[in-house]
Amino acid sequence: MPARNMTQAVQADTSLLQRVEGIARGPLAAIVTDIDLNGHYPLEILRALGEAGALAPHLQRNGADFGLAIQAMATVSRQCGATGFLMWCHMVCGLYLEKAPDRALNTDLLSTHALGHSFGGTALSNPMKALAGIERMALEATPAPGGYRVSGVLPWVSHIAPGQYCGAMARIDGQKGREILFLLRFDGQATLRPCPHFSGMEGTSTWSIRLDDYFLPARDVIAVPAQPLVSVIRAPFILLQAGMAAGIVQGCIDSMLEVEPQLGHVNRFLEDRPDTMQAELDAFTQRALKLARTPGETDTSYLLDVLDVRAHGSELALRASQSALLHQGARGYLSTAAPQRRVREAQFVAIVTPAIKHLRLEMARLMTEELPA
Repeated sequence: MPARNMTQAVQADTSLLQRVEGIARGPLAAIVTDIDLNGHYPLEILRALGEAGALAPHLQRNGADFGLAIQAMATVSRQCGATGFLMWCHMVCGLYLEKAPDRALNTDLLSTHALGHSFGGTALSNPMKALAGIERMALEATPAPGGYRVSGVLPWVSHIAPGQYCGAMARIDGQKGREILFLLRFDGQATLRPCPHFSGMEGTSTWSIRLDDYFLPARDVIAVPAQPLVSVIRAPFILLQAGMAAGIVQGCIDSMLEVEPQLGHVNRFLEDRPDTMQAELDAFTQRALKLARTPGETDTSYLLDVLDVRAHGSELALRASQSALLHQGARGYLSTAAPQRRVREAQFVAIVTPAIKHLRLEMARLMTEELPA
């Protein structure tokens, strides 16, 4: 890339992140408690982020800049982990749409999706675990004239609502290796049921989905068989979550520094002090951004690095959130306190697919394949 174009790209990246920072520190920060405790679903924030260009840097039409996507997500997650997670859901759905063969999905819907004028998430938590042998595939598809009939129940899927959509996967006639990736539309055929009340992340619009003979038209099929496409998008799917982890850890460091003038004399006896956490976070972020330069790689060593950096992000978030709470003491234990919220957000990062245990399972499996006995 010529020097002039590189400079322009850097300026564009800086401008985008500045716009995201303004949204995160302004309207998002003002409603973060409402999102966390009252379950407010912040579509107005996502719409503003979409119009600022923050929901689509990773798409091919924008240069597939996964590093910028991670940085934008981290900027938002620093203020609100739930909204950062919604960004991830939305971004991953964009990956599915751009791979769809039908122009109505890969151009028309993708354009509104990228701008935050329409909204959709991902229902691939169960399929990712099913393909790893952790649980059974929840949805089953049967070929039908003009498409498929799909039935089954998904216990919780986020960033969905009536009139929205998500990427989903079903197994054709229950046969392993014959899966279909498709766009699931919430237009009246699918039943959405409220989930039990979670301890956090209530503003993510998470529902249980029930499909009873749902008709899937051929135009909404993204890939069949699905596994070749899943193998391509698996690394980006996982790597983008580094943005959530990085933002939450930075928010925890902010909370530590907030009380340093008053409590630094005693907090210096705690482990995981803000300076050491910042150094670890910076190293983690640089590692994730380096991997983000080549999101299309599929070799085993690259995937191992992606899995490992994702696990590292979870572990870092858990440590940082506990340390932030200890640094703030009683004031951080209030139900509306940022450290209290971030403890729950960090726990979510550690259990959301792929959870730490899932990541370690996959790493052990890949290492066994790479170094057979």
